[in-house]
Amino acid sequence: MAINKARIRQLHSWFAPLMLFPVLLSLITGSLFQVAVITGKSEDFLWLLEWHRGKFGRINLEMIYPFLNAFGLLVLAVTGITMWLQTPKRKS
Repeated sequence: MAINKARIRQLHSWFAPLMLFPVLLSLITGSLFQVAVITGKSEDFLWLLEWHRGKFGRINLEMIYPFLNAFGLLVLAVTGITMWLQTPKRKS
């Protein structure tokens, strides 16, 4: 079964901007909360942990947010590696 290069590239280009916000949000909130833990002020920044887990005020995605993040990153990794492996090899 041949892999359609255009379809893989299209899937990757669709998922990349879609996954940018949740991944950056998880990265920033997780890092900042860890800094709060190190400085001993974690109790003041529990809202960072809620955002990190997917709880955004009335919108509670805690049950599916990690799975959506993981699925999106998996799709990006697979499509990115597939595109990378399909690049023609340069001759020296």
